[in-house]
Amino acid sequence: MPGAGLLGIVVFLLIAIVPQVIKVLREYEKGVVFTLGRVGRRAAGPGLVLLIPVVQQMRKVDMRTLVHDVPTQDVISRDNVSVKVNAVIYYRVVDAVRAIVQVENFQAATSQLAQTTLRSVLGKHDLDEMLQERDKLNKDIQEILDQQTEAWGIKVSNVEIKHVDVDASMIRAIAKQAEAERERRAKIILAEGEQQAAAKLSEAAEILASTSGAMELRYLNSLQEIAGDRTNTIVFPFNLNDAADILRRG
Repeated sequence: MPGAGLLGIVVFLLIAIVPQVIKVLREYEKGVVFTLGRVGRRAAGPGLVLLIPVVQQMRKVDMRTLVHDVPTQDVISRDNVSVKVNAVIYYRVVDAVRAIVQVENFQAATSQLAQTTLRSVLGKHDLDEMLQERDKLNKDIQEILDQQTEAWGIKVSNVEIKHVDVDASMIRAIAKQAEAERERRAKIILAEGEQQAAAKLSEAAEILASTSGAMELRYLNSLQEIAGDRTNTIVFPFNLNDAADILRRG
């Protein structure tokens, strides 16, 4: 029947048009609406968004913090050591309009920028700095990325270097260097101890030499300390006159 056919057409049109007219955005989503190709100043949503069919189109943008693994990069350190480095970056969209309008694909662009920045920053540092000063390097990379992605409406909140992989031969060289450094420090500590001991002995000698009878008392004290050991014969040097004088005093 003509009426039934017309009703079917109307229902079909509604089913086809309604999804294009009514959009529901989640709490963490924003919608960039284009009206005849022009974008509004503000993004729409979250919640219900009504669009004019054909005239308006909308692009959804996830406003949550996104996590991206930076692929392993080959880096030549400042001291000419080849290492493989990978990292992870945390970023989010703070301006949905700029993220859509200013760059074709903000996720791919941020990833590529992170890779080049990682190589550039780490290439200015020695291997020891890469291994020992990761917090500082993480902050430097994060600040550079944040400055460059600001024009895209992107906020880079954190960068973490995950692994710095060194060739096996270089690991052996580093181990030898660390061992040599430990030996050097041990020798320095031993030399400083001997220097301090010599200074104390010199000070004690000056006191003994300047105090009358101090040397003789030191002799007697030493004899008393070794008197308990009767297994050995001990020859203790004495000047005869000094010995007689000590005996008379005793």
